[in-house]
Amino acid sequence: MLTTPVYAGKLAIVIDDFGYRPAQENKVIALPANISVAVLPNAPHAREMATKAHNAGHEVLIHLPMAPLSKQPLEKDTLRPDMSSGEIERIIREAVNDVPYAVGLNNHMGSAMTSSLFGMQKVMQALGQYNLYFLDSMTIGNSQSMRAAAGTNVKVIKRKVFLDDTQNEADIRFQFNRAVELARRNGSAIAIGHPHPSTVRVLQQMVYSLPADITLVRPSSLLNEPQVDTSRPNNSRPVAPGKPAEQPRNPFKGVNLCKPKQPLQPVYATTFFSVIGESISQSQLLKYMQHQWQGWDKSLKATQS
Repeated sequence: MLTTPVYAGKLAIVIDDFGYRPAQENKVIALPANISVAVLPNAPHAREMATKAHNAGHEVLIHLPMAPLSKQPLEKDTLRPDMSSGEIERIIREAVNDVPYAVGLNNHMGSAMTSSLFGMQKVMQALGQYNLYFLDSMTIGNSQSMRAAAGTNVKVIKRKVFLDDTQNEADIRFQFNRAVELARRNGSAIAIGHPHPSTVRVLQQMVYSLPADITLVRPSSLLNEPQVDTSRPNNSRPVAPGKPAEQPRNPFKGVNLCKPKQPLQPVYATTFFSVIGESISQSQLLKYMQHQWQGWDKSLKATQS
């Protein structure tokens, strides 16, 4: 009764980019079943690896390509913000068919797509038809996924740590420990990695020796965990590729601004008061007052005489 209770932190690990390298991906499947996998729907081994992972007890996600802000080669059927709802629904429908047993979906790249509120609203509407949750890979800080999911039945969870921004094993171990600390501090954390040989080696070393207060879980077990939306509203309309973005209207466009034709000269006090005095002496109000005074003065003299 005197022992201090241990509050377990929940750590979810997702390995992306499944479907291209079965030999390496089989090593991930051999890891504990609570490690989840995300399968690229158009990869040559997508169906095979999704089925293998599911049969080994792993949770399967669709790793759906989404447009990045940077220019780079894109996967087939990459989602773009300017796509119609019908086109986005078609791509997601085909992805669901190509990745059996999927219970969630996360974005592959996607900084341009996930930062578009209008684009992500179309994604969430399509996802709602399949009872899939959305794991935001957070490839951009201002992702609109949580805003877009408002009013739908789609639950959103967010990645906290990328395990392998580099393929250096020391760096990956550092990131793994960082994910553990975040899980301990916040109650839960999601880490995303890739089936690189260095990442697999680190996982083989570390997932079997987790601290006693850290529990390895599936992402779906975190759907009811509190989520904080730190995004800023982004209501800009998506623009088709090749079309310049509409610029804000300049209210002064076409208006000629008055500019001094000669450099300004200093005005001395004597000159200033001289000009003011001259202006006052020439004013119509002063002349009227003088005229009234003169008439009143004449009337007064006539009375006195």
